[in-house]
Amino acid sequence: MQPQIVLLKEGTENAQGKQQVISNINACSAIVDAVRTTLGPRGMDKLIVNNQGKATISNDGATIMKLLDVVHPAAKTLVDIAKSQDAEVGDGTTSVVILAGEFLKQCKPFVEEGVHPRIIIKSFRKATALALAKIEEISVKIDKNNPTEYRNLLEKCAATSMSSKLIHQQKDYFSKMVVDAVMMLNEATLPLNMIGIKKVTGGALEDTELVPGVAFKKTFSYAGFEMQSKNFKDPRIALLNIELELKAEKDNAEVRLENVEEYQKVVDAEWNILYDKLDKITNSGAKVVLSKLPIGDVATQYFADRGMFCAGRVPEEDMNRTLKSCGGAIQSTVHDLDDSTLGSCATFEEKCVGGERFNYFYGCPKSQSCTIILRGGAEQFMEETERSLHDAIMIVRRAMKNDSVVAGGGAIDMELSKYLRNYSRTIAGKEQLIIGAMAKAFEVIARQLCDNAGFDATNILNKLRQKHAGDGLWYGVDVLNEDIADNFVACVWEPAIVKANAITAASEATCLLLSVDETVKNPRSGQGEQQMGGGMPGGMGRGRGRPM
Repeated sequence: MQPQIVLLKEGTENAQGKQQVISNINACSAIVDAVRTTLGPRGMDKLIVNNQGKATISNDGATIMKLLDVVHPAAKTLVDIAKSQDAEVGDGTTSVVILAGEFLKQCKPFVEEGVHPRIIIKSFRKATALALAKIEEISVKIDKNNPTEYRNLLEKCAATSMSSKLIHQQKDYFSKMVVDAVMMLNEATLPLNMIGIKKVTGGALEDTELVPGVAFKKTFSYAGFEMQSKNFKDPRIALLNIELELKAEKDNAEVRLENVEEYQKVVDAEWNILYDKLDKITNSGAKVVLSKLPIGDVATQYFADRGMFCAGRVPEEDMNRTLKSCGGAIQSTVHDLDDSTLGSCATFEEKCVGGERFNYFYGCPKSQSCTIILRGGAEQFMEETERSLHDAIMIVRRAMKNDSVVAGGGAIDMELSKYLRNYSRTIAGKEQLIIGAMAKAFEVIARQLCDNAGFDATNILNKLRQKHAGDGLWYGVDVLNEDIADNFVACVWEPAIVKANAITAASEATCLLLSVDETVKNPRSGQGEQQMGGGMPGGMGRGRGRPM
């Protein structure tokens, strides 16, 4: 009798072969079911409570996937593609997860029947390349030379992105605001962090305003702040990174003094250092002083007496936006404050928004940044609005950078489905079946839109197949009238790159999961936990590893 060979540590789980691939596919289907119902204008929202008890209500695929604490190693791939779609394009996160899940579901029968995964992967790669080429071919290019039409198109893209979110009632109002916001940015780079979104509880959603310039919450202030004037025309703005308060001497410094006069000199010197700084700032002609570090009460009072405004402890991102809008430079010394290092704006004022006070800078010369002040009833509601606006802003940026659009609402997916199905009939061998299966998988977007709205999916899909088999290139689901419609005419548009990115990511995830045929899960070692606990018996280690 041969001795048994023990290769892996006791308690190691390993599964391999066909069963493993199928179990991975089932795990992914379970994840897809979690976000499936959030797709489209009639999608439902999810409420997720984390371990600290914080509730998040969201419709955004990527947010939901991040908050689900997924432990299955294969299913984590779907979480990753949702994140990558969110980072790259911003919208279409739910679609990408649903597509990947459907691709896997269509592969499952082939795997069960013993088709080698490599053959499936090869066919999928081929079909993906064909689908991307088709999108490129039929997408509609934007005419950038006609500003009104161009703007109109960007608004349509933003509105389509918002139609599936909580704020779809106000999408006309918000889509204009989002396009305005993106248009203010630097055209070459369109940096996202130059659009600040500030949330203020209270008021209605319609009270949300776009500030062409910078606005930030009034910072922590000392006595004397209320005496400062809060309104300036054409002020110069000093941006500092200095503390303007009396510095306490180091605790361990030792100064031996003989008499009281010498002590007085030390105190005077401290005050003079501070007053010297304040005089230099005043003489530079600055009227508004912003600093990342605290500005003390003496300085606040000093500025108030001279009719200047100051704010200390300004958050870094607000400082950077002010810098980009008003010009100037952030100084860490007061010695070279001159016209080149001071910023300027047309008007500065402080206003109340709800219960908060905000500092506004209007009419900035280099204005390449803006601030959206969101209003709304509940905290969760405003967070969801912020996520929705983020998606819309990303979509508008994408549409400006890549100037081609396709029709949404399942139209492009049905067209690709038809194209791949027709193509599969022209080739022989197993590839034909697999490309046919992928073609069927594309119908999932249209079917899910119908299911979420409570329509008869079979009926509507039949109508769509009939239209697409003819010349109805852009026909998709019309959610409002429970029918099909030409979505290009109905202005349900999205940038072509959103779809292209979703298909690439979904297909890559599918190929990745199909090529895995064995999972080895090492047991949690018992020794590792003891080492973590400081290595002392009973985890009683003293801090910093000092000897007992």
